[in-house]
Amino acid sequence: MESKTKWLLKTSHEPVTFFLILVIIFCLYLFLKPRWCCKCNTCNTYLDSTWRHQFHNLCDWYTHLLRKSPTHTIHIHALGNIVTANPENIEYMLKTRFDNYPKGKPFSVILGDLLGRGIFNVDGELWRFQRKMASLELCRSSIQAYCFDVVNFEIENRLTPLLSSFIDRKTDVLDLQDVFRRFTFDSICKISFGLDPKCLELCLPISEFADSFDLASKLSAERAMTTVPLIWKLKRLFNIGSERRLKRAINMINVLANEVIRQRRKKDFSNEHDLLSKFMDSSVTDDDTLLRDIVISFVLAGRDTVASALTSLFWVLANHPLVSEAVRDEADRVIANQEVTSIGQLQKLHYLQAVIYEGMRLYPPVQFDSKFCLDDDILPDGTFVKSGTRVTYHTYAMGRMKEYWGTDCLEFKPERWLKDGVFFPENPFKYPVFHAGVRVCLGKEMAMLELKCVILCLLRRFDIQLSSPTHMPRFSPGLTATFSGGLPVLVRERIP
Repeated sequence: MESKTKWLLKTSHEPVTFFLILVIIFCLYLFLKPRWCCKCNTCNTYLDSTWRHQFHNLCDWYTHLLRKSPTHTIHIHALGNIVTANPENIEYMLKTRFDNYPKGKPFSVILGDLLGRGIFNVDGELWRFQRKMASLELCRSSIQAYCFDVVNFEIENRLTPLLSSFIDRKTDVLDLQDVFRRFTFDSICKISFGLDPKCLELCLPISEFADSFDLASKLSAERAMTTVPLIWKLKRLFNIGSERRLKRAINMINVLANEVIRQRRKKDFSNEHDLLSKFMDSSVTDDDTLLRDIVISFVLAGRDTVASALTSLFWVLANHPLVSEAVRDEADRVIANQEVTSIGQLQKLHYLQAVIYEGMRLYPPVQFDSKFCLDDDILPDGTFVKSGTRVTYHTYAMGRMKEYWGTDCLEFKPERWLKDGVFFPENPFKYPVFHAGVRVCLGKEMAMLELKCVILCLLRRFDIQLSSPTHMPRFSPGLTATFSGGLPVLVRERIP
């Protein structure tokens, strides 16, 4: 009886003990945190909450610091992070010394619960194997045609009717970011799983799968933003707070993913067109857990990045009506008054492609990406990189460097991508929006197809106006760029 009493007393104090541990860790962090966090060749400056007084977003603060450095590289000592916006450094990391700059274990641990051993969360042979198989499938004309059909079905049967329903609501505001996130979630789930969540129905239903996916993405991103990783690791160990919610969300995702895979095993998936069925048909693996990881990775990448790009593009287009009109004029000239019926028609719209590339230059869906250095190294600009150091290339800042894009680098100017009316791409290491080098984005063409179809359809049918014309985008912390507060718009019928 006495021993049982002692055990009860001991266990009843565990939450209190854990709370005290967190308090001690937090206090030590505040006490030991270096005052001067950022050092480069030309400046010593604070990297703390003072940035909020000068800039709308943290990414603008990093841009400011990178501009001040003659090498466009800075060292954030408190975070153990080197940040660069130098194309030579980026080519060196992503191509020349690719094997010395993997994703790294710290990154894999952060996203491991959500992405497992999926292609975006692994290095080495497992990554090479998945990339080879994914490349074979994504390059097939049958997959591209299936993607085209799925996207157009969503546009014609859900996206267009939803926006049309808001035309008569003169004062009703529509959150276009939420609409795009629903649209891309429905589309990528069909393409990846052959599953239709129906998030974009007129009633805008709540999907438990979509909500779980959103929550898991958000909480995983918060892990990456945590200055002291030990905190989230302790919360996971004790299954409390945000880690408890993350675990529940991932369990829900797993239940659905495993059920879809189980159902696929029962049928002849060789007649199905989604990625999961293609992977199973080509015998990529008999490991259902790995199949789940592969497909969930595609859902994450194909949903959030495209929704982010669409949101920022329509914000930019609402502020540049002449550009919107030029997109319409090109479409009328190239495909007349017809609906887009083939991928080939989209490829002829050079100005539209320039608009998309220019929009993502200023507002890339993934604002920065990080690698971890394996062995001591020296970057082309002379920066020494110690083994184990996180090295980040800042795509957002790169699009705002006058040395690369000219003195008009802050202007939205699609013409900079055209030569005699034909789209002309830039060096991918100067424009790493789709990554670059060995790990260049496999879904690039699929994403471009989706972006072109949506932009073309909405611009030709609707007049979309910002509900607050002076609204400047503020980004929420996350794996992809998300407008804090959404993108509130008014939808009007377009009169040709």
